[in-house]
Amino acid sequence: MPATTQRAGLRRTPFDLHIIPMASPHQPPLAGIADFLADSVQSADFPKTILRFRNNSAAASVGLDGLSDEEWVAHFGRFRPLPGNLPEPLALRYHGHQFRVYNPDIGDGRGFTFAQLQDDKGRWLDLGTKGSGTTPYSRFGDGRLTLNGGVREILATEMLEALGVNTSKSFSLIETGEDLQRNDEPSPTRSSVLVRLSHGHIRIGSFQRLAMLGQTEELNRLATYVIEHLYGEAPGDEPALGLLEQVVGRTARLAASYMAAGFVHGVLNSDNINVTGESFDYGPWRFTPFWDPEFTAAYFDHQGLYAFGRQPQAIHWDVVQLAIALSKVVDVEALAPILDTFPEHYEAAYGKAMLARLGVRPRGDEDDLALVQAIERGLLTRTVGIDRFFFDWSGGRRRPGPYDRTYAEHFGEAEAILARYDGARMTDHPYWSDAEPCSMHIDEVEAIWAAIDGQDDWAPLNAKVAAIRRMGEAHRWPN
Repeated sequence: MPATTQRAGLRRTPFDLHIIPMASPHQPPLAGIADFLADSVQSADFPKTILRFRNNSAAASVGLDGLSDEEWVAHFGRFRPLPGNLPEPLALRYHGHQFRVYNPDIGDGRGFTFAQLQDDKGRWLDLGTKGSGTTPYSRFGDGRLTLNGGVREILATEMLEALGVNTSKSFSLIETGEDLQRNDEPSPTRSSVLVRLSHGHIRIGSFQRLAMLGQTEELNRLATYVIEHLYGEAPGDEPALGLLEQVVGRTARLAASYMAAGFVHGVLNSDNINVTGESFDYGPWRFTPFWDPEFTAAYFDHQGLYAFGRQPQAIHWDVVQLAIALSKVVDVEALAPILDTFPEHYEAAYGKAMLARLGVRPRGDEDDLALVQAIERGLLTRTVGIDRFFFDWSGGRRRPGPYDRTYAEHFGEAEAILARYDGARMTDHPYWSDAEPCSMHIDEVEAIWAAIDGQDDWAPLNAKVAAIRRMGEAHRWPN
């Protein structure tokens, strides 16, 4: 059995009280807005269902870690409904700007929301799919996901979570036994269905669709749904204003966390921006090895619209589109001041994210900004990789090594400022004694896939997931 599916000491009852019966007054809230937000669909009938990955940590948070592998496949490969949950999967409807061009002909074309559960913190979460078959929004697509794509999403979400980015979690990956034809990778290629655990799947594009159709009552209903069930707050008299205020802050933090992680999402279209501020839906993602503002992830992003250094601007632009949609139900004069706070939210979040990855607590004075700017200037020389820098300086003190001359030449200003900081992170974790940092660059991604594709060898993937989680443990701060 692959290492990622091994379990010990698990409960044998497959469900616990985190799974709320539909007959309860606390039924999954998505059912209450499905009339205008989604279509009932059915999953594909796959030739095979071979379990390749199960995220037991994520499953434990929603009371599903006690499922046997057989039960797991029945629910997440054959999509037998979870007891007392959504009776049928729901394919969400939305529009969106794709590379700044408005597209009304999109929606869940190869996925659906399968269930809603509450986690151990009381938050409502979705189990959503990728590669589960065609829907009314598939257009000319086959509704499938390549196994390569599923493996890549596991690697992206595991790495981002370890680096402190608010991300969906890859919950399950099941190989489905079909040969797929693709234009962007060698074909035929193996197929899979992915299940992700996400804090909602409501996109900016979900609001854009309602605005385009003139469905103002539904716009307010959706804003109220998000505020009540995803933010856990009272919607107030003007739910659109409360929604925009939350989205501005949440997406600014998301953009900042991408930058501190050295991550490039690749396709920051408005239908790919979750109003909870959670990152999700990973296609042509990359981690940039060096601090290169022009680094792009998508081979089709010819203009560099979503390049590494332009991600904050791109996300801000998407939030502007949300404000435009909300202007159907509230005055622009009330929306504009909220929208204008995005740069301020971003700058504050960016400083915190950079210092958090460095492992020092903010001082709350001018030193914080000066330190972040000095680090960025040093990284812009591209004389040392992003991961290497944060590894060598974890806790705010430089470890001696092969980059001593580089640090002395390009990071002297940062080192002088850091002398005034106290390291907050525990640096006695064995990870900090490794010779190299744990990174996730394209050559390793391709090597992991080559082992699976060529020899059906899942050991490199399992080993990498374990290494990433070990790094995540080392990055955690003491209580």
